[in-house]
Amino acid sequence: MITRDDVLALDAADPLAHFRDRFHIPDARVIYLDGNSLGMPPKRTLERLTEVYQEDWATGLIRSWDHWVDLPQRVGDALAPLIGAHPGEVVLHDNTTLNVYQLVHAAIGMRPDRTVIAISEDDFPTDRYVVDGIADALGYSVQRGFGRLDDVAVVVRSVIDYRTAELVDVAAETARAHADGALVVWDLSHAAGAIDIDLHACGAQLAIGCSYKFLNGGPGAPAWSYVASELHDVIRQPIWGWFATKDQFAMGPVFEPRPDIARLLLGTPSILALTAAEVGISLSAEAGMAAIHAKGSALTALAIDLADQLGMTTPTPRDPARRGNHVAIEHPYAKAVVQALHERDILFDFREPNIIRAGCSPLTTRFIDVYDGLQAIAAWTA
Repeated sequence: MITRDDVLALDAADPLAHFRDRFHIPDARVIYLDGNSLGMPPKRTLERLTEVYQEDWATGLIRSWDHWVDLPQRVGDALAPLIGAHPGEVVLHDNTTLNVYQLVHAAIGMRPDRTVIAISEDDFPTDRYVVDGIADALGYSVQRGFGRLDDVAVVVRSVIDYRTAELVDVAAETARAHADGALVVWDLSHAAGAIDIDLHACGAQLAIGCSYKFLNGGPGAPAWSYVASELHDVIRQPIWGWFATKDQFAMGPVFEPRPDIARLLLGTPSILALTAAEVGISLSAEAGMAAIHAKGSALTALAIDLADQLGMTTPTPRDPARRGNHVAIEHPYAKAVVQALHERDILFDFREPNIIRAGCSPLTTRFIDVYDGLQAIAAWTA
């Protein structure tokens, strides 16, 4: 039987506990188990935004572009080691939907003899919608599932299921797709900043993800794209913007893509949003992905054990090597429970048809949050 004292002891021994003090938390009584949707704001973010506002924008004015212009690549280089990428292989820009669109288009362009895109029927909606839209525009067909891949141009897959937190074997599935001649675009939106993943070791060549969940970049923070260096010379993305041109300020009559990861850029980037994302990424880098992953596994293990103890059902894998940093609780009145608990400052989120997600963000979530949150679900009555 897990007691509240047992859980408080886990918090007392937590080597990452001090990172919570680096975040702006106006009311410590709030139980926040939705960091897998939106991470908490780092205190340093407000300081950096103020610095950029006062010292760069207000004082430097247009001159500040001399160090703003390559910020998407610099922040990408800061993120790269957190996902097992090399310097010069990651760039932050725009949003996840647009980045999926770019990389799927680019991938099918490298497989001109194939006209099938494969994606799960229950993957994250934006990924499915983008795939369906591309297929509709180009006359391609969409395969729901990954059984046969020998006629597939590109596979689009999430590393972690956004509902159940099931973790895919990225290395095995990448190897299987490549063996059949297909490329893979991996979505790491629920993985970056949550689990310790090495894209190069997995053989992954193309990936995207957001920075506002476990990376704590803020609402609407820019997404990122990863392209392995061996593809930089051949990848062609469908939206040509002036930040992706070889000689940007020559303002030439013909688009010539840059030879590096910056060929994925579009127009003028959001400097304030990139600044905020950079702060969140730096905190994850400071903590280290191995430590973050270990605490995430411990938090989710506690949630699963408590679910068992409280008679709840969860589809989240029990093997820590097969799950991400949230736990799904199945409940017949899941939506009503989440709404009622929000009024009490106990914040989960709801996913159709009957799932309550308990997000465990290792830099801010306490073990006692998990304990008290699940006890609140168990005690709920209509």
